[in-house]
Amino acid sequence: MNKFAERLKELRLEKNFSQDKLSEETGISQAIISLYEKGQRSPTIDIIIILCHYFNVSSDYLIGLVD
Repeated sequence: MNKFAERLKELRLEKNFSQDKLSEETGISQAIISLYEKGQRSPTIDIIIILCHYFNVSSDYLIGLVD
């Protein structure tokens, strides 16, 4: 699994959110979130920005460049 996939799932689970709840909160479809978490699809810059703002993390952290 790639770092983005791992971090996204980790951040979602820290909030005790289902993929559906994260979808409601961010406007990103549940199907796309699932594909991201499985490492089957890569996010666009716009999606990375949405998720960074939502989880209050840096893009470097979200994509796995820093811990």
